[in-house]
Amino acid sequence: MPGLDESRSFVPLKIAVLTVSDTRELADDKSGNTLVERIRAAGHTLAERAIVKDDVKAIRQRVKAWIADKFIDVVISTGGTGFTGRDVTPEAVEPLFEKRMDAFAMMFLLVSERKIGTSAVQTRAIGGTANATFIFCLPGSPGACKDAWDEILVHQLDVRYRPCNFVEILPRLDEHLRRAKAKGATA
Repeated sequence: MPGLDESRSFVPLKIAVLTVSDTRELADDKSGNTLVERIRAAGHTLAERAIVKDDVKAIRQRVKAWIADKFIDVVISTGGTGFTGRDVTPEAVEPLFEKRMDAFAMMFLLVSERKIGTSAVQTRAIGGTANATFIFCLPGSPGACKDAWDEILVHQLDVRYRPCNFVEILPRLDEHLRRAKAKGATA
């Protein structure tokens, strides 16, 4: 049965949040704010936050910098996952993946379908890993960010969650690099 193992100690992760938008600024970034609030409420650390335009080069440059930072464990982006001409987040980020996380996209689709019905087919949310960093690209609505965090990420980014979670495998993502990540997590 899934749930928290209270006998384990929580391991705070360092999470970077990227908002992809041609129109948003920090003052009106509801989706970014939704993620930041939830990250902090869960006990994690906001490592960095940025807003970039819907531009492949700008998105890729920011995500590359964060996955190169040995102190950032997770990157979560919001925005740019739809079908319009300016929606290019998956195209910018997927080439950076060492491993795709197809099940994240499927799980997000299941969660979304329960909330918004067949409109869920309009998402191109993706997940993957690169340089021992988890990367999740979410739609640009506060509701989608809330659903992804509350239904999936809050659990998978908590080492206490059973039967398994992302945190306990984080130290092994970079076996080929031999670099410490998520101090305190055990395999």
